[in-house]
Amino acid sequence: MSLFDQISKDIIAAMKAKDKVRLEALRNIKKVFLEAKTAPGANDELTDDAALKILVKLSKQGRDAAALYTEKGRADLAEEEAAQAAVIESYLPKQLSADELEREVQAMIAETGAASMKDMGRVMGLASKKLAGRAEGKAISEVVKRLLS
Repeated sequence: MSLFDQISKDIIAAMKAKDKVRLEALRNIKKVFLEAKTAPGANDELTDDAALKILVKLSKQGRDAAALYTEKGRADLAEEEAAQAAVIESYLPKQLSADELEREVQAMIAETGAASMKDMGRVMGLASKKLAGRAEGKAISEVVKRLLS
């Protein structure tokens, strides 16, 4: 079952359970998925890889919004954003720990034969593809920089 189909099925379950937070988050995800499916050049298809990238983006936006609301003293809105981000994150693969991320990046450095910061682009390109959804780009970048310098 594709991620799109799973979200559609879970919307029905959230309606039946009267889970407003989950329902709102899932409807938002489906809206973005539908926009991606109907975008020019998408051929009315949404691969799970593309869906995963969308979920990562939505999760990050939700966490950033929650932090911003907290900073501005709006705990009620921050709590709502954080709850929706948690729903979105439940569809993402398990996040890598710092040690696991470092091991993965070391393997990619060895695979690409990178030796200095000049090779960072090559390592980042490979890492971004292989670790999509399992680690944030910023965290990957920091580990690559540290290991190459």
